[in-house]
Amino acid sequence: MSIDVIDLRSFYHSPLGEVARRFIMRIVTDRWADCAGLSVLGVGYATPYLNALRPNAVRVLAFMPAEQGVVNWPSSGLSASALVDVTALPLPDSCIDRAIVVHSLELSDSPGELLAEIWRVLTPGGRMILVTPNRSGVWARVDATPFGQGQPFSRSQLRSLLRETLFSPVHWTEALYVPPYQRPFLLRSALAFETIGSRLGLPGAGVHLVEATKQLFRPVNVRRTARRALPRFEPALAQPGLGALKAD
Repeated sequence: MSIDVIDLRSFYHSPLGEVARRFIMRIVTDRWADCAGLSVLGVGYATPYLNALRPNAVRVLAFMPAEQGVVNWPSSGLSASALVDVTALPLPDSCIDRAIVVHSLELSDSPGELLAEIWRVLTPGGRMILVTPNRSGVWARVDATPFGQGQPFSRSQLRSLLRETLFSPVHWTEALYVPPYQRPFLLRSALAFETIGSRLGLPGAGVHLVEATKQLFRPVNVRRTARRALPRFEPALAQPGLGALKAD
């Protein structure tokens, strides 16, 4: 399943899209306040969140899935966006310090392969911020926004997927408590929804945001093997005639 890049761009140009971008971006910049000297990669449709990370970063790239389409980014200067297969990124191993994944995991037919590929290109100690629709949130139930498309995730599902792909979560949070409707009253009250929801930790937020670091060792599961009891051998008399030699 995929969303056309034109629909994604239109959403972020709308008042509701701007609200979503602002609240998600606030968390991203809080976690990654300084990207000086780092290489940053956006996977999916991450361009609304990459502009704030550009000023100090050494390199910022925007990779968009082939089935979604691509837009030129940034709007001025050399293009840093590309149309790619997100399960086979055109990058060498261990070359990216930070990766933000948005509008990608929930739309992928192979989410495990996608995360495994991001693990490959991240440097040792590299970090990823994953933005995915919350399975129990209102946004996942309304298909009028990109966060209502694809397969939403629960926290336990994300935790299992990250463990399988050798990522260690270091920070969990949620965003988008305001209902996903283009109504002026709701948009004016969006900050109040977000403040109350985040402070009280209310259920039903629109998206999960999890920051995870690349795990450099593969965990070994200790398997308990049931040992079969060997039969107990005891001395016994030889049967007559089996062990005796006949004299000539």
